[in-house]
Amino acid sequence: MFHIEEELKKLPAKPGVYLMHDERDEIIYVGKAVSLKNRVRQYFQSSRNKGAKIEQMVTHIARFEYIITDSELEALVLESNLIKEHRPKYNTMLKDDKSYPFIKVTVQEAYPRVLFARRMKKDKNRYFGPYTSAGAVKDVIELVRKLYQVRSCSRTLPRDCGKDRPCLYYHMKQCTGPCTGNVSQEAYRENIRKVLKFLNGDFQETIDALTAKMEKASEEMRFEDAAESRDLIQSIRKIGERQKITAYGEEDRDIIAVAMDESLDLREQDAVVQVFFMRSGRLIGRDHFYLRVARGDTKSQVLSSFLKQFYAGTPFIPKEIVLQTEVEDREVIEEWLSSRRKQRVHIFVPQKGTKEKLVELARENACMVLDKDRERIKREEGRTIGAVHEVEEWLGLQGIVRMEAFDISNISGFESVGSMVVYEKGRPKKSDYRKFRIKSVQGPNDYASMEEVLTRRFTHETSGEFDSFARMPDLLLMDGGRGQVNIALGVLEKLGIQVPVCGMVKDDHHRTRGLYFNNNEIPIETNSEGFRLITRIQDEAHRFAIEYHRSLRSKEQVHSILDDIPGIGERRRKALMRRFRGIEGIREASVEELAETESMNAASAKQVYDFFHPPAKTDKTQQNHLPEHK
Repeated sequence: MFHIEEELKKLPAKPGVYLMHDERDEIIYVGKAVSLKNRVRQYFQSSRNKGAKIEQMVTHIARFEYIITDSELEALVLESNLIKEHRPKYNTMLKDDKSYPFIKVTVQEAYPRVLFARRMKKDKNRYFGPYTSAGAVKDVIELVRKLYQVRSCSRTLPRDCGKDRPCLYYHMKQCTGPCTGNVSQEAYRENIRKVLKFLNGDFQETIDALTAKMEKASEEMRFEDAAESRDLIQSIRKIGERQKITAYGEEDRDIIAVAMDESLDLREQDAVVQVFFMRSGRLIGRDHFYLRVARGDTKSQVLSSFLKQFYAGTPFIPKEIVLQTEVEDREVIEEWLSSRRKQRVHIFVPQKGTKEKLVELARENACMVLDKDRERIKREEGRTIGAVHEVEEWLGLQGIVRMEAFDISNISGFESVGSMVVYEKGRPKKSDYRKFRIKSVQGPNDYASMEEVLTRRFTHETSGEFDSFARMPDLLLMDGGRGQVNIALGVLEKLGIQVPVCGMVKDDHHRTRGLYFNNNEIPIETNSEGFRLITRIQDEAHRFAIEYHRSLRSKEQVHSILDDIPGIGERRRKALMRRFRGIEGIREASVEELAETESMNAASAKQVYDFFHPPAKTDKTQQNHLPEHK
């Protein structure tokens, strides 16, 4: 299990981002730190005054994880990305949709412009960033316009050339004035080429020129001019602080690196593979995988084996896979992944630039996991993958990755609901959980309700490869014994689907005692990780169903009697309650008083009055002797 005190001792004194998880393994807080060791420790020091919100949050922390970065700037941007991706409940001040700025060069135009942008779009223009200082970006754009005399207007050129007078920037010598028609595209694009070179980081020459200008102005006691040059130099240096947590393209890519360490065992050694997930150009998460590899295996062999196993089990294939080192069968793996994605997939090893630095960052994180978390990862693997292997042995199955468990919840047949929880590789996959409101069954009939739930699950029309219903389970777990298993087998047989079905049998004290499979009850060792996994799955399916049922009951309890009156919606209901202060006041009101209420009319007033004052019923004998109205 995760021991916070022990894990605090392993924290590195490096910049990075930390993620706090609760007992359900949900991320409840994301923060950044210059020193992870110092910052994370502060949460668990009782002597510190942390404030009411943090005090409450700390009581819910079950474990934490962290990602090291190369600088505080990278930690800042990664923190923003992770908050927007996971939206933790305690990051209340950071849940806005703020984004870091970019510099956009509209290279698709005949006479390109240099603009400030908050979003990177797939419009074939050149983007530089993101940067953390919007003021610095604006200063540099202004500097670029002054140095290279590029336009800032919104005119469509060359269509509008010569149609209007040039703007003030032309007369201030800050624009060559392509709108006048006196500048050729070739000459203007030469200036744009210099701009792109400058924004790519080759600005030492510009800094040197501004430094000389600042010193000269200072010697001549023109201190305002010197300060202006100084501020421009600072803005350029801020732009130079590039970070790699958000890339310049919007592609989806995985960054993969491996760290290997020899163990005392002469036959095996430890390895950790770190995967960074970049989606739409942003690093939004990571995962690591602990491996046991044969002594003598190279990093290339480990990565090759990992690629085949990892992407065989994941539904999403990115456009690019960036590796730490070359793999021998790269072309074959590329062809295989391209066929799965139905679009070209590229695997490559970067030699320089941002992608190479990202690979190095992934390698550094893998080394950190290998050095500090080895024992915890082994325990976690035992609780998850190891537990799944035990279940496979009990049932005589192989290759169990995805398990789906189902449960029914109701009170005397009221609001019957079904739940579906999903575990992959021994861990809950909450994004694939589903809940069902029973439609065709009246009363407390768990078997019929389960039949409806399973039929709807396996006949559901999927919306694509990434829909949770599109993936078939490797094992179905039913919350019950022979009866529930037979219901599931009947549904699968009717639909022509072959999936192993297993029942989770409980004893008289409502505790898991064994598995029902192939008409036999299989006893399981209560001290095993497999038993604990089955218990967790059973409890989770029950919890998920109970929570949904409870939410429906709560909605039913706040139902107003006015909702049952035809023609009375929320607006009229609120108006009636405001005027008459309660149901009794409405009941005692006349038709005229009801009609005078805001938003009511004569017809709706009559509906309300008749609802509370129904005409007296008469028996059929009396009705037969009533006189006819002529």
